[in-house]
Amino acid sequence: MAAWERAAYAKLNLTLDVLGRREDGYHDLRMVMQTVSLTDRLTIETGGEPGVRVRTDLAFLPADGGNLAAAAARRYWEATGRTPEGLTIRIDKRIPVCAGLAGGSSDAAAVLRWMSEYYGDGLSRAELAEIGQTVGSDVPYCVLGGTALAEGRGEVLTPLPALPACWFVLCKPPFPVSTPELFRAVDGAKLRCHPDTRGMLDALKRQDLPGVAQRLYNVFEDVLPPRKRAAVAEIRSQLLEHGALGACMSGTGPTVFGMFRDEAGARQAERALRGQWPETWAVQNICP
Repeated sequence: MAAWERAAYAKLNLTLDVLGRREDGYHDLRMVMQTVSLTDRLTIETGGEPGVRVRTDLAFLPADGGNLAAAAARRYWEATGRTPEGLTIRIDKRIPVCAGLAGGSSDAAAVLRWMSEYYGDGLSRAELAEIGQTVGSDVPYCVLGGTALAEGRGEVLTPLPALPACWFVLCKPPFPVSTPELFRAVDGAKLRCHPDTRGMLDALKRQDLPGVAQRLYNVFEDVLPPRKRAAVAEIRSQLLEHGALGACMSGTGPTVFGMFRDEAGARQAERALRGQWPETWAVQNICP
């Protein structure tokens, strides 16, 4: 069997705002997103019985039909009218699961990009993102990558000026956060503050890294359960104490990230926090 390797990149939410609940039950969002260098590694093999099989190095993850990577392959075949063939997708997980970093969505996006190359269909990123929308709300952004404004459910994408070169320290506390519960909490809360999205866009246009860092904000932090909110606040404070220009939770959490000017500062903070929070990584921003 022939095999191809691909990287699937994690994302961060530099801002995340919930504008309201829609008639279809979903929520309108406004988010500034950024790709970072933490990756899953995918090995895609062709051959065998028709259909897609997924294998991961984490036994608790869904395989085959329940995995977003498998769903992406099926949606690609359906959208292009191609006959399914045998695919085996092996995923070496490095992006933590249920962490607000879009690991599963990134895997799906990597599969879509590979399939367009493999079949020679020459689909644009926009066309692949449209297929990705049928897989999950974060998949269209993960197909596009880089720095972007995401609106609607996350599928309405506007590329933005690239974030200036910088480093992030990502720190995942050892507890899960329920995304449906957070959305229910947002529906029942009067949010005290919203991101300065316009200011964030202006800072990106000016290539003003401190201005970007000052505007990091995620409304979901305000509706976390008290103990989890306290842990997120503690990590944010530690990142700032160790030199971060700004810090924020990504997605529905619980991962918290701090923005740093350079690798040296990020590595120092990574070492300092890893003693208390083992799942800590220093990563760079990535532009496609």
